[in-house]
Formats: sequence, C-alpha cells, structure tokens
Amino acid sequence: MSRKLEGKVIMITGGSTGIGFATARRCVAEGASVLIADINETAGVAAAAELNAAGGKVHFHPTNVTRASEVEAAVAEAVARFGRLDGAFNNAGIDGGFTNTIKMTEEAFDQTIAVNLKGVWLCMKYQIEQFLAQGSGGAIVNTASVAGLVGTRGGIAYCASKHGVVGMTKCAALDFSRKKIRVNAVCPGLIKTPMLEHMAEITGVSVEAYANQEPVGRLGEPREIGDTVAFLLSEDSSFITGVALPVDGGWTAL
Repeated sequence: MSRKLEGKVIMITGGSTGIGFATARRCVAEGASVLIADINETAGVAAAAELNAAGGKVHFHPTNVTRASEVEAAVAEAVARFGRLDGAFNNAGIDGGFTNTIKMTEEAFDQTIAVNLKGVWLCMKYQIEQFLAQGSGGAIVNTASVAGLVGTRGGIAYCASKHGVVGMTKCAALDFSRKKIRVNAVCPGLIKTPMLEHMAEITGVSVEAYANQEPVGRLGEPREIGDTVAFLLSEDSSFITGVALPVDGGWTAL
C-alpha cells in the first residue's frame, strides 16, 4: 500500500502538541519528513524525539511565527535538513483569552492577531517563495476554525484572526493557482486539546459541556484534524484549493 506523502518534506508550525503533533505523526506515517517549528523548545524537542524513536525523519526548529526572520530561517532549515519543501501546515495559534468586545485588552488583541493572522501570512510568504524557487509547486494548509466561519460569544480577537485566515487562504490560493501551488484551510470544531482545556478554565464551562454542544455529542480528536490535513497535503486533493473545510462534528450545520 502506497503512502500518500512518500518522499515529501512538510513544515508544521505549532507541531509540538495537540493538532500539530497529531498531524506530524500522520505525515510521518504517510512517508513524509517533517520540520516541526514551534516557540516551545522543550515540547518541540520532545515531540521530534518521540516521532524519530518510532522511525520518523523529524527535526525541530525553534520558531516565533510573528517574526519574519525566524519564519524565513525555519523554511531554510527545512530545505537544509531535507533538501526541499513540498508542503506546510500553518497551525501555530493562541486563543486570545476568550473575552467579549469591551473586556478585550489592546495588548491581547494585538498578540492574537500577530500570532494567528500575521504568523500565517509570514509562513505562507516564505513557504511560497521556496515553492516558486523549486518550480515544482506545493501545498499549504492553514488552521482556521469554525470561529473563522461563524461568530461566537466572546473571543472577538480570535474570531477576527480566524476569519482573516480564511480570507488570506482564498487570496493566496488564487494568487498562485497557475503555479501548481494549492492553499486550503481546515476549520476545526471543538477538539480535545490543551487549548480547549484552557478555554474551559477561562470560561468556567466544563469540557463535558463543550462536548455536548457538538451535534455528534463528543469532542473531536486531534488525529481527526491530522487525517484531514494529510489528505489536503496529498495528491488525493489535487483539484482542491481555496477551500475552508469544516471538520467540526456538524457545528456549522446548526
């Protein structure tokens, strides 16, 4: 049985935990070499070690996605380490505090936009430059959210950033559609991750209560997002670009 990402080199931001790590694991299982780019060095080193111990080809590179020089260096490191770059999952993000419009602080708003929106743009900028230099195309998947498709109570900066990711995904897809470069976004619903646990702490809503809000009656698993990302990075999705795909247990069907 062929592996869908055999010989490919994939860069994953925020790849040390949660959805990012689950996606790195799936990409490795599909035959890819993976560069994990993450601001958390301890978690990143541990994630790479775990996947390498299981037979993967994974390298960690410390990266703050809000800094252009660090993103550019991460792309360069992927090429130096593995010889090229074929795909990317731009997943690094923060929750922004989940507070309402008037309680949101300027500092928290700016930080959320910097990480979730500017960070995705910077990643696409340098990844696409590398794809163009190679001349062989490439695939990018950005992490948006159901909060990038609909509004939510609280989290005004988070919603703004994720709506922005959806818009940037569509623009980049159209900008480079004739260059064999595809750009899509996944829009997760409520997923069993450390971010959801943090949201539960902030809002006082239990994880179980969040699970009950999902039409399917449970939280999503990180691997379910990883499986979707691997599909979008593979040639199985070769005619899909500019899409913001809900992976949300029916949330956006309500």
